[in-house]
Amino acid sequence: MGSRNRRQRRQLDRAGIATHVGVSSATVDHWYLHRDRTGFPDRADTDSSGRDWWWQTEIDAFYTAHLTARAATFTEVDRSGDPGDRLTAPQAAKVLGYKDHRSLPNALRHHPDDTEQLPSGRLRRYWYRRTVWAYADGRSQRRSTGRPTGIGRTQYRPPRYIDDPRLDAARTLLGEARSAQRPIVGLGAELARLLSVPERTAQRLIMEALRHD
Repeated sequence: MGSRNRRQRRQLDRAGIATHVGVSSATVDHWYLHRDRTGFPDRADTDSSGRDWWWQTEIDAFYTAHLTARAATFTEVDRSGDPGDRLTAPQAAKVLGYKDHRSLPNALRHHPDDTEQLPSGRLRRYWYRRTVWAYADGRSQRRSTGRPTGIGRTQYRPPRYIDDPRLDAARTLLGEARSAQRPIVGLGAELARLLSVPERTAQRLIMEALRHD
C-alpha cells in the first residue's frame, strides 16, 4: 500500500518509508530494530492485517537528523581550485581531507577518470576535481547504483557493502575500540555475535568500514 491518510495526517508503511527516503526495506528494518540507537520513531498504528504504520512527519524528522549526523562524521572538503583539474591519488585524497592517499574510497580508487602508463609499468590514476567533489557531496546519501552524470567515462559501481546498513554497527564498534584503545583484532567475531551473522561476513564489514574510515 505504501501510504494512507489517518486523522488528516499522512502515514507510511515499511515499503512506503523505503520509497519516501530512497533506501531499501532492509535498511528500514535495521533502523527500527535498533531504534534505541538510531532514534527511529515508534509505530503509530498497526492495522487489522498486521501492517505497521508510522507518521510521515516523524519519519522526515528522523531522516533529516540521520543525514545531519552522518555528514558530521565526514572530513572537510577543500573546495578551492578548477573543477577541470586532473588530480593524482595523493591530490584527490588531500581534497577529501585524508592524510594518506591509501584512504581513498574504492568508489574512486577503482574508477579513475583517466590513467597513464608509467615507464615502470605501473598505472597512474587521475580524477577530475569535479569528480572528487561529486563523490564528497553524495557521501551522506550514498545509495545510488550509478555514477553521477558527466563526471567521468568509466561506469561507476559502488563497493559491495557500501550501502549495507550493517556498516553502521561496524563503524560504531570500531569507534568504541579506538576510544578504549583496544586492538581491532577480534572485532569481526564480536560483530558477528552482535549481528548474528557469519564471522566471515562480519570481518568483511569491518574491512569495509576501515576502508572508508
